[in-house]
Amino acid sequence: MRRYMPLLATLTLATTLATACGDDSGSAGGDGPIRVGQIVSLTGNYSALGTENKKSVELAVERINGAGGVLGRKIELTVLDDKSQPDQSVLAFNQLKERSDAIIGSPFSNSALATIPLVDREQIPYLSLTPADEQVNPVHPYVFVVPATSATYAERMLQYYKATGITKVAVAYDTRSSYAVAGFKGMRDKAGGYGVNLVATEEFQTTATEFGAVYAHVRTSGAQALTVWATGPPAVAFTKGYATAGLDIPLMLTGAQASKLFLDPAGAAAEGVTVSSSIGVVGPHLPAGKQREAVDELTTAFTQKYGYAPPQFAQDGYSAVKLLVAAVEAAGGTERTEVRAALEGLRLLTPNGTYAYSATDHSGLKPDFISINTVTGGAFVPTEWAKSQLASLTGG
Repeated sequence: MRRYMPLLATLTLATTLATACGDDSGSAGGDGPIRVGQIVSLTGNYSALGTENKKSVELAVERINGAGGVLGRKIELTVLDDKSQPDQSVLAFNQLKERSDAIIGSPFSNSALATIPLVDREQIPYLSLTPADEQVNPVHPYVFVVPATSATYAERMLQYYKATGITKVAVAYDTRSSYAVAGFKGMRDKAGGYGVNLVATEEFQTTATEFGAVYAHVRTSGAQALTVWATGPPAVAFTKGYATAGLDIPLMLTGAQASKLFLDPAGAAAEGVTVSSSIGVVGPHLPAGKQREAVDELTTAFTQKYGYAPPQFAQDGYSAVKLLVAAVEAAGGTERTEVRAALEGLRLLTPNGTYAYSATDHSGLKPDFISINTVTGGAFVPTEWAKSQLASLTGG
């Protein structure tokens, strides 16, 4: 790593987990470290997501290096902060591209979308930690999404609504968030197929803190449930306001709220709220089997290191490293085109579920690996419908 020290010394927001042995060349297919860059939101509006991504990625790297590395090579991780700003994600990518065999991308959808044109040009395997559908529709050859996409979450929620007899749904979404916009569009486009009618559509922006007008419109819409697509602080403010707005229909939030980072600030207002999540968030409720073991591996290690169970965003980061390692092993090295091809042929069990990427599908996860939960006693507990759905996920 000696070649890069002058540059790294100027990057105050970079951290490195490096091997103490091996050739410093780090060239693709060589004997040096496997060089992984991570672009993550450590400051700004999405720092709560990025901090958990970073913790889980570092944990996975530590465990893999401690077990001997990958193909006899240690992983060298360099982390740069995008400051929750798309232009900073682009800057970080440009700093990483020449010294990375692969890059794990930002949890902020707008940052990831700004970076993808550079990924296309440089042809670096890029595992994105944000679920915006535009990253994979159309397919970008080197971009692979780790969380279930927004449209996949939308479909799972629609399945739940159909199963529970809900046919009229109001939707509110953050027009400044690519994640939220994609989720709304996915719900709008698929609602009819599940016998659901969107009776009200409400828009807000990331900076919103008061939602009285939204509650008033929903109250007169005849909706039987309200789905909110948001990331970060707006979801907390919306939930707190909803608790005192006098609405008596279920409030459904998305995977972006499947974390103590939502539960803690929302407090008592979150009780009874319905929240979708990756299956890893509700690991203790999964049946015995390989899938439960994959979740327990992360949960045990993460809880021991950080003192609390891994939230949604930690599930994504840990799974990203698992996917990359499996692809490098299948490729027999870090040559970029071979790692990309290996990812496209990969089928892998992770804490998030079983990924099945292909040349035409870079999203990997299906709705089966999403749980619909109710906040009960400050924890995410699968609904009875979700329990019946998750009963078959043994991963055997």
